[in-house]
Amino acid sequence: MPKKWSRMFPGQAWQVAEARHFVAALLEGEEAGLVDDAVLIVGELAANAVRHTRSGWYRGWFLVVIGFTDDLLRIQVTDQGSDDEPMVRSVNTPVNEGGRGLLLVDACAKGWGVKDRPDGARCIWVELARVSG
Repeated sequence: MPKKWSRMFPGQAWQVAEARHFVAALLEGEEAGLVDDAVLIVGELAANAVRHTRSGWYRGWFLVVIGFTDDLLRIQVTDQGSDDEPMVRSVNTPVNEGGRGLLLVDACAKGWGVKDRPDGARCIWVELARVSG
């Protein structure tokens, strides 16, 4: 299997489910907990891209990249950027219905971060531990 897969999605809300299906298909045969975490993370990051960045604008897009090593799964979701910085909100912060997606990402991840691109795009990367077996 190749060590890295990627797919670009139109920046439309219904494409978030397509991104989750893409990741689930790539991870077929992996440990169920890893698949569940990866699908949750991609869903949260893709939804954030469509909802909170220029990816959700007319002709917008977001990119999902899945990379494999023997012991790690690396997920990257690149969006078209925003003037706002991504932030983890506390469970005690009063927020309407949403706002806690990065808190879920943080809880699942071995590590994660944000990298701004020179063209204004932003990449959020997440690493998950793979169980060897």
